[in-house]
Amino acid sequence: MLEAERAFLEILETEPQHVQALNVLGLSALRTGNHARARELLLRALGAHPDDAISNHHLGLVLDADRDFTGAAAAQRKALDAAPELHVARLHLGWALEQCGSREEALVSYARALKRAQDQGRWVSPATTPEALRPLVEHAVVQVREGRRARFAHTFEPLAEKYGRDSLSRVERALRIYLGEEEKVYAEPRQQPTFLYFPGLPTSAYLPREVFPWIEGLEARTDDIKAELLSLLPSPQGRERVFTSEALEDVNLRGLDVPPTWNGYYFYRHGVRREDNCARCPRTALALQALPLSRVRDHGPEVLYSVFTPGTHLLPHRGVTNTRLVCHLPLMIPEDCALNVGGEVHAWTEGRVVVFDDTFEHEAWNRSRKTRVVMIFDIWNPYLTDAERAALGDLIATIGDFRHAVEAA
Repeated sequence: MLEAERAFLEILETEPQHVQALNVLGLSALRTGNHARARELLLRALGAHPDDAISNHHLGLVLDADRDFTGAAAAQRKALDAAPELHVARLHLGWALEQCGSREEALVSYARALKRAQDQGRWVSPATTPEALRPLVEHAVVQVREGRRARFAHTFEPLAEKYGRDSLSRVERALRIYLGEEEKVYAEPRQQPTFLYFPGLPTSAYLPREVFPWIEGLEARTDDIKAELLSLLPSPQGRERVFTSEALEDVNLRGLDVPPTWNGYYFYRHGVRREDNCARCPRTALALQALPLSRVRDHGPEVLYSVFTPGTHLLPHRGVTNTRLVCHLPLMIPEDCALNVGGEVHAWTEGRVVVFDDTFEHEAWNRSRKTRVVMIFDIWNPYLTDAERAALGDLIATIGDFRHAVEAA
């Protein structure tokens, strides 16, 4: 190492602002406890290249060692401004923020660093984590686990007081499973939610009609709803792509001899009411008011006229949670169109509602030369109590807030 340091010192004699040499020598000075020398060298590097991510990150390490945590956080932020995927800088930013007392910011920074690194296969085990970094990664894992638990407890405890802890025992179990504190054991192996598994609910790919007292009333409105659909179809106004990017469409859709298209006229999207389409289709909007829609802030319900153009095939996928179910009211069904849930194929019949659990792997296709349209809407699982629905609405929104903070750029 001494020989390498001598080589970099020689480089500095001819190139005093050589960034790599200044960083190597700065880190060497930090390791030997010469913080003043380390800071001097790194400030020289930043004098020549103030936005250099590595130099800012290393300066943050020096300031951290000097217990200047405010300065360390500022340096790590500058590093991330230049290189957002420098996960180690985000990890050290979390540490600096934690030392400053900014625990919520620190939690988000730790969680974001871990998620983005682990998405790339890093920091998922001791073998994928540099030895020198392991203590901080392990500390971050603990902080994220305990921080998430504290956040969700803050939401859950008032609900337990309001409804009684015994009435929310299944919600509490679902939260423990989500946090990895209890093993996830599926009663039905085909049912595998991608986000939140709620234990103790009956399992079935399709649910029997008699469970839903509102079905016949909705079906009686089919002609009115279809008439409003037909008034929209000639115009693209109010129509949106279901998948918001071509990349998602490429992964999830297939076509026959023409490109596939899945779009829709939304009445609710991510829980937000689409006032324009509701105004254009007042009878449909009125019919929706009678349904037990799954309402969660920023998440649900999702309600739309779902349009498959000819030849469109939605490939097999799974839904996020068994606390909600997906319903179809078929409105325009040409030949050779079907839904497959958990290996059980269902051929739609116009005006006849089908309710299914989308946490079973499912797919849908329109192999005809005509357009297929069903009205899709989300409802709460009918085997949840009112107290469980209220608690889940608040908890899922809280979980979503944290996930959004972590995933934000």
